[in-house]
Amino acid sequence: MPERLSRRVAAITESATLAVDARAKALKAAGESVIGFGAGEPDFPTPVHIAEAGARACLDPKNHRYTPAGGLPELKEAIAAKTLRDSSYEVLPGQVLVTNGGKHAVYNTFLTLLNDGDEVLLPAPYWTTYPEPIRLAGGVPVVMPTDASTGFRVSVEQLDAACTPKTKALMFVSPSNPSGAVYPPEEVEAIGRWAVERGIWVVTDEIYEHLVYGDHRFSSMPALVPELAERCVVVNGVAKTYAMTGWRVGWMIGPADLIKAATNLQSHATSNVANVSQRAALAAVAGDLDAVAVMREAFDRRRQIMHKMLNDIPGVTCMEPQGAFYTYPDLRELLDRDVAGEHPTTTVELAEVILDKAKVAIVPGEAFGTPGFARLSFALGDDDLAEGIARLADLLGAG
Repeated sequence: MPERLSRRVAAITESATLAVDARAKALKAAGESVIGFGAGEPDFPTPVHIAEAGARACLDPKNHRYTPAGGLPELKEAIAAKTLRDSSYEVLPGQVLVTNGGKHAVYNTFLTLLNDGDEVLLPAPYWTTYPEPIRLAGGVPVVMPTDASTGFRVSVEQLDAACTPKTKALMFVSPSNPSGAVYPPEEVEAIGRWAVERGIWVVTDEIYEHLVYGDHRFSSMPALVPELAERCVVVNGVAKTYAMTGWRVGWMIGPADLIKAATNLQSHATSNVANVSQRAALAAVAGDLDAVAVMREAFDRRRQIMHKMLNDIPGVTCMEPQGAFYTYPDLRELLDRDVAGEHPTTTVELAEVILDKAKVAIVPGEAFGTPGFARLSFALGDDDLAEGIARLADLLGAG
């Protein structure tokens, strides 16, 4: 008798970040005063000019029909122009595939790149989704731990030690979800040159490119190492930069043969991204970054507040976030001790206690490959942020 479900799909774990967010929203719907630090999305509305472009698109009959599976030609042109403007990386529209959000771009990439048994180097902490499309494509994620002592950044020496004849690709992200780490340009370049020497693909997620703080700055690996371009896929989208998580528009940029193959895949999986969303994305990427600057200023203020408040809690240490909109505190000293009458031994258990007792939702580090840590988003209102961390401090004995 054949098995009831596909082994590969049955092995996929639920997105921990979405699960935490769903539970927090369910408690709120039941009347509880819950503060959620779980969701990775800006608390700002989509800028008005972008939303208006989407509204106009709804009324235009040409958007009521199928369009090319790989994306509207004018949007692909605008993405290529935006990439040159923001990353100093020159690409052609034919190297762009518009996808149903950044996650879809990641899935397309690994399904197009990997064969059974191919290994993908995956520095931890990693975004909770990355391992799943690697496994679904038959690949093997090779996790390499990092910690605050290295700034949550992987070194060329670590990469070299983990590399085997089966290594096909490196999954690279800067600014990082969940750690908030930003690699300096010289480290980005060194890793890119190492990949060229090894003949390894690099999949680089640039979704947080505009959310960097202080003296830190974003660097695009293929711009710094042009020789990498033939073995590099850039994943990006409008979700974080333009507060458009619900519009579901991302893209992948890569060599023409890979993009052609991924477009063939998408033509059977989803066809084109919703035209209304594509028209809104066109207004976003072709426009200025004024609204982004306003959001970044608010995030910058909140990250400093949250960083200080977390480090004031006894037993909690937290690196100051350099990019994205997350803090990633070390909670290991809080384990195996009394917390409101409970004795959590893992950060999964600790997160459950915090949600039950303090009505605060955080995402445990197990979801990101680093038990003992937790991710807290600072993409929420200032008052909720302060109240949520104050509740944590009270629960954990600092109030």
